[in-house]
Amino acid sequence: MPLIKTKKELDLKLNSHSSDKKLGLVPTMGALHKGHMALIEKAISENDLVVVSIFVNPTQFNNTEDLKKYPRDLSKDLELIDRYNQEVIVFAPSVEEIYDENVRPKRYDFNDLDKVMEGEFRDDHFNGVGTIVEQLFDIVKPDNAYFGEKDFQQLCIINKLVETQDIPVHIIPCPIVRENNGLAMSSRNERLSKEMRLKAGFIYRTLQTAKKKFGTKSALKIKEWVKNQFLKEDDFTLEYFEIADIETLNPLKRKVKNKKYRAFIAVYADDVRLIDNIALN
Repeated sequence: MPLIKTKKELDLKLNSHSSDKKLGLVPTMGALHKGHMALIEKAISENDLVVVSIFVNPTQFNNTEDLKKYPRDLSKDLELIDRYNQEVIVFAPSVEEIYDENVRPKRYDFNDLDKVMEGEFRDDHFNGVGTIVEQLFDIVKPDNAYFGEKDFQQLCIINKLVETQDIPVHIIPCPIVRENNGLAMSSRNERLSKEMRLKAGFIYRTLQTAKKKFGTKSALKIKEWVKNQFLKEDDFTLEYFEIADIETLNPLKRKVKNKKYRAFIAVYADDVRLIDNIALN
């Protein structure tokens, strides 16, 4: 399993392979878990060659403390990837290698997909996401790129990025992978205490009940119900709960026939921010 840390070295490695081979990219920030491994396995099954990038991207963090505390364990990540028989190239560049001295995000027009939910609470977050993803697409030039639906809003942003920047890559969404209690797998889960990690299954159970209510209750009623559930739970602080159109991400006011909707949530468990979502219809 080659570990590559520079763009030049990666370019040489990729050029050594036949150009007719299908290339897959799995962008990650490391601290790999079963959710990431599911992405890697799908990429391996659908491509001749796979690149996994491991890079904690500073331009998508609006909270410096969150960036500082983000879990990092490259040696453990490499052990997990090394289990696969097929060659997987790991690209783990430094911040300087990616950004030189200009550690700033580009500005994008995401057609207001970035103005709601995560965008409302995390200034410049999606500009940072767009900046690093566009860089990785330019460096790796993959045929396919794999992203988890846990970050569904991010997935919408990346699809818009590919469309507006005319990038020749196929974006492949992958289902959310969950822990036994339903908690969406995330690198940030490593920062939770064992007790809190178990309790955090409450987030997904709340989403499941909201989905059941969606057939008979209005979005406003469901939002009020979710808010009240979290007010009863001292262990959690609800940042937002929203029901939105999956194409525009506009908050639902009145259901429209044949439109698809999804519920989105962000919650603090202690000082760890957790997000999740669920398809409603």
